[in-house]
Amino acid sequence: MFNRYRNLLAGAAAVLALAAGPAQAYPDKPIRIIIPYAPGGGADGLSRLLAQRLEKTLGQPVLVESRAGGNTVIAAQAVARAEPDGYTLLMTGGSTMSLIPLTSKQVPYDVRADFEPVSMLSKGPYLLCVSAELGVGTLDEVLARARAQPGAISYASNAIGGSAHLGMELLAQRAQVKLNHVPYKGFAPAIADVVAGRTPLAMLDQATLGGFAKSGRIKVLAVTSPERSSMYPDVPTVAELGFPGYELETWFALYAPARTPAPILDKLGNEVRAWLAMPEARQALAALGQEAASSSAQAVRARIESEQQSYGPLIAAAQIRTE
Repeated sequence: MFNRYRNLLAGAAAVLALAAGPAQAYPDKPIRIIIPYAPGGGADGLSRLLAQRLEKTLGQPVLVESRAGGNTVIAAQAVARAEPDGYTLLMTGGSTMSLIPLTSKQVPYDVRADFEPVSMLSKGPYLLCVSAELGVGTLDEVLARARAQPGAISYASNAIGGSAHLGMELLAQRAQVKLNHVPYKGFAPAIADVVAGRTPLAMLDQATLGGFAKSGRIKVLAVTSPERSSMYPDVPTVAELGFPGYELETWFALYAPARTPAPILDKLGNEVRAWLAMPEARQALAALGQEAASSSAQAVRARIESEQQSYGPLIAAAQIRTE
């Protein structure tokens, strides 16, 4: 009898050791965080802050790799196909998971089957901006010109079917105007054309806008959050300007490939959440125009589903397709 109990205890200990093994050994080599955006934007800054923190706490190099293009699909596909060992991660905006699959029939990944959310990282409003070259100073003036010249005013977005694109389409739909959409591979490549007036209108994140507003080369017309931004307290919300209920946020989350061991996901999630709870992390993100917003994996999935339900009808009505 004693030997039987001893064998049972030994077996249980072995199972626990195997379960803990991946987390105890992880990481023992460099980690890559792949982002689907060009260097220089707010997403790039966020990913590098995250990499610095993980490198410090995990004791291994954490490299940020930009794979811009393909409407964020190239980077997402690379991570979906990577080994599920915690050494290849994806840091991307919410639209990669919630909106792009609704606008394309050829997305080479399955949001639910191919990814494991680690945590949300940040959120923040978009700023509705116009180039000084257009010669208008208010949203009403922009809309009046758009009504007088349907399709003549172009606006920039960071991707077809992304939240900035859909947010502008929603505004155009509610204002009953026609605008010309010009997609770019991220906000950073778009900003020069916005400043020059070639693509004079855009919804930009606060990090991408940088000092252009202070220089007077770009004017901020409105913020898309329900409340005014602490960085732009004198700028009204879109809702205040005659579009009640209008709300749009940019948000980022960290993902691992599906089938990544739970202990590794837990370890990464705990590290991220601990970092985002620190005052210095919140200050660093605020400097990028973002608000720290850690979450559980379940909360990320719930947000994806909520956005798909909210934007699905708009995508269908506007016939937005990425092919």
